[in-house]
Amino acid sequence: MDANIPVSAHPRVVIVGCGFGGLRLAKELRDAPVQVVMIDRNNYHKFQPLLYQVATGALEADSIAYPIRKIFAGQTNFFYRMADVQCVDSKRNVIVTTVGEIHYDHLVLATGSLTNFFGNETIEKHSMQIKSIPNALNLRSFIFQNFEKALLTTNPEEYQALMNIVVVGGGATGVEISGSLAEMRRHVLPKDYPELDLGQMQIFLVESGGALLKPMSKKSQDDSRRYLEDLGVKVRLNTRVLRYENSRVYYSDTEYIPTDNLIWAAGVNGAEVPGLPPEAITRNKRINVNRWNRVDGFENIYAIGDVANMITDDMPQGLPMLAPVAQQQGTHLGKNFKRILKNQPPLDFKYFNKGVMAIVSRNKAVVDLPKDVHFNGIFGWFTWLFVHLMTLVGFRNKVVAFADWAIGYFSSDQALRLIIRPFNRLDMKDDKGKKAAERQNATPEYIPTPPAIQTPVTS
Repeated sequence: MDANIPVSAHPRVVIVGCGFGGLRLAKELRDAPVQVVMIDRNNYHKFQPLLYQVATGALEADSIAYPIRKIFAGQTNFFYRMADVQCVDSKRNVIVTTVGEIHYDHLVLATGSLTNFFGNETIEKHSMQIKSIPNALNLRSFIFQNFEKALLTTNPEEYQALMNIVVVGGGATGVEISGSLAEMRRHVLPKDYPELDLGQMQIFLVESGGALLKPMSKKSQDDSRRYLEDLGVKVRLNTRVLRYENSRVYYSDTEYIPTDNLIWAAGVNGAEVPGLPPEAITRNKRINVNRWNRVDGFENIYAIGDVANMITDDMPQGLPMLAPVAQQQGTHLGKNFKRILKNQPPLDFKYFNKGVMAIVSRNKAVVDLPKDVHFNGIFGWFTWLFVHLMTLVGFRNKVVAFADWAIGYFSSDQALRLIIRPFNRLDMKDDKGKKAAERQNATPEYIPTPPAIQTPVTS
């Protein structure tokens, strides 16, 4: 039991997940009289907001990741175990993991979020997502593999499907990766693929709602759409994707966009951990917590970050699933643990909104600050770069990211267009471990358009 973690006279705080919230909490407890045990399936902390830049070759994968053990080197009360958490056994105060059972005095769930496919099985099985570094590397490889295939095909419909890219979801991830792909089409691909007719490469951003960047101001929404359309991205608002089959994204029974490159960025669910009662879980699988981040119905289980659903007077639908929320909750919970150890009452959490921003392309970004302050363009772009650079973990990562951005800015080029790990969608596995090969053929099926189906969308 306890995965060979030393016995301690101090209370044990087990943190599941080394994302933004779990990282801040563990650091806050550095000098506290507790034993901190971190559980994560990866041995690194990743900077998720920049995953799309790894996917498009703008940054190296290891420039947005940092080893957990190196982050906490010298923190004597910290222990890390690489494992998956299978369930929580609250009656015995243990979590069941792939490396055995681990006892806790206090448990903090900081598991983050997972992609929400809204029950659409065809999309879940065949689309690409960007929630992890392997996801980003797979997407990068898949896109460039399809360009290589396009050079070889003589089938017009197959060629169009290999060239087209459809991004679903008009949030920050969808906007940012659409803009990055459009810049790649304009500056990078003509050099690498002079044989391809890039005039036929179309990038679609499909959003079911009436605006992009829904949490941001109307000005930012309009500016971001204008920037994307100036780059040649075809923005489709009030358009809901119904299904994805035979390399076609259907948005009605008969209308579709031909593509073999479907990127799903349309929503997220909380990454819940089995074992909590159903009444503690919301519809989008987030965990209900009070203003101390304590899980409803428990005295020693907490949740922070994307997986936590904290209702406040000004946020009746719950605090947003953003990195600053997770960071502030991690810091606040660490301070509350110190108060609890001194038999002092915990303090309520109050989220301080420092602003929201999104980048579209070089010299084009939108920034919303409190008190209705808005700015965009190159000043917004520099603000976005500075904030993200300072938030990266590790001095080396900051230097490498800055160098990559500087080279890309002055050369309008990226040198990371590598297919190091060739990707086949057959390699994807479902929750039961069955290969996707059982659900789709190795080669996408390209079939002639029957008379009853409208001509594929091309503009």
